[in-house]
Parts: sequence; C-alpha cells; structure tokens
Amino acid sequence: MPEAALRPAGPAPTGTRTPSEHPDPPREAPPKTPPRGTRSLPRALWALPPVAVLGLVFLYPLALVVRQSLTPDNGGGAFDAYSAVFASHAFREALGTTVWLALAATVGCLLLGFTLALIIAFVPFPGAKAVARFIDVFLSFPSFLITLALLFIYGTVGMANGLWTDAFGGSGGPFHFLTTPWGVLLAEITYFTPFVMRPLLAAFSQLDTAQLEVAAGLGARPARIIRQVILPEALPALAAGGSLVLVMCLNEFGIVLFTGAKGVTTLPMLVYGKAILESDYPAACVAAVVNIAISIGLFGLYRVVGKRAGA
Repeated sequence: MPEAALRPAGPAPTGTRTPSEHPDPPREAPPKTPPRGTRSLPRALWALPPVAVLGLVFLYPLALVVRQSLTPDNGGGAFDAYSAVFASHAFREALGTTVWLALAATVGCLLLGFTLALIIAFVPFPGAKAVARFIDVFLSFPSFLITLALLFIYGTVGMANGLWTDAFGGSGGPFHFLTTPWGVLLAEITYFTPFVMRPLLAAFSQLDTAQLEVAAGLGARPARIIRQVILPEALPALAAGGSLVLVMCLNEFGIVLFTGAKGVTTLPMLVYGKAILESDYPAACVAAVVNIAISIGLFGLYRVVGKRAGA
C-alpha cells in the first residue's frame, strides 16, 4: 500500500505547515537614502553642459555686444556711444517707425485674425478643417517667402500692374506701394495673422456651444452673440496672440529688407546698416541693446498674458 495511506487523519503536527499554508515572504529592508550632497551632485553635473552651451552660444556674444556699446574699441567714455546714438535723428526715426509699424501690424492681425477664426470655427463650409490645418503649416513658412509672393502680385512688374497695363495701356501700373511703409505693413499683417488665429481656434474649440444655442434661442443677433458670448471667451487668446505678434513685429528684419522699402528704417535695419554698411559697431551695438531691452520687456508681458490665458 502507499505510504500516504498509512498516515492517520488529523491536524498536522505542531511546527509543521499544511500545503495550503504559504510562508510569508521575507520583508526587504528599505533602501538607504543617500546624503543630500551625494543626491544633488549628479543633477548639478547634468545641468553644466546645457548651461555651458547657452553661455558660449548666446550669453557670451550678448555680453560682447553690451561691452562694445559701453566701452567701444575706438575709445571714449562708458556712455558716449549711447549719447551720440540717442541724439541722432536716424535712431529716433528708426525707433518711431519700429514702434508704429509693430503696433499697427498687431492691431491689423488681431482684427483680421479674429474675423477669419470666427468664420472657420462657427460658419460651416466645405474644407474648414483643411484650412485650419493649413494655418498650422503656414506658421512654419519664412517671412521672406510671403514678401516674395506679394512682390509677384503687387511688384513693379507684378501681376497686378501687368493686368492693368494690358487693360488700360501705359508704361506701368499704379501699384507701387510695396516699397512704402504701407507695403511693409501689409506684408507683416499677411504673415503674422495666423499667429493670432492659432490660439483663437484653440479657444473656440473649447467654447460650450450650448451658450450659443441658448443666446440664439433667446433671439440674440449674431453681432450680439459675438460681443457678449464669444468675445469674452476669446480675450485671453487675443491677448496672448497679440503680445506674441507685437514681439515678432518689433524684431522683423526679412520683410523690411525684401520689400525694398528704402525709406523704411526699423531698429533691426538700423543695426544692419550701422554694422555692415558703415562699420560703426558701437552705434550698431547701442541700437541692438535698445532693441533687445524692448524685446525682453514685451516677451515678459507675453509670458504673463500667456499664463493667464492658459497658453
């Protein structure tokens, strides 16, 4: 007979476990926490390479620009270059042109971007999603490409002047505004409007359509719905997009250069002219420092507005 059949039935002997009882797994000792200095040292070491690259690529050249503006190589006092540049008519004119172009372009982008975003988001038409996706692609285009396209259309030998001369004769058409401040303004509004539309479309996608249906059911007209329902929800996105466009217009160089507007001198164009054409590096550095200071201030404003808008 098998040996197991000979064993008597009953409780297992003391000190033994039945097969149904499993021993408790051994508890592992908690890991030892390394000292604070040892734990923070690797993080500091990992931060050194990006800080070194940032300092070498960006901070060091910026420090050279600031140093050249304060202590020029051709001699003079610490702020002689600033006094000379601030007293010049060219700098004051460039500063005024930069400010009014940036402000006018920002206002134009806000008005046009809000209108186009309203149509894309709330007016159903075939291809609305394709247009919204094209806006994302448009953001990657270089600014000179838009200016070049406008030159093909409104340039001296562009399509508009060609159609005019074919229809009415003459040696040339009437479209010569691209070489004026208005041409620069048109190019900047054309290029920077999608930067306003993108955050607006994102804000409109989160808008509760039930509010629009209730307002329409109560007899509100579209203008009133836009003013009282849509616009309050779009204000943070408008502020964020407008702040970004203002910063970018302030530093725009390619559009002014490619339009060939010789009478339009902005701060970036002044820096280019002083450094490359006149070899007046102290004056160029002073104009660059002023441009950087204004840009940093506006970028800080953009960050504050962007945080409040949730961007």
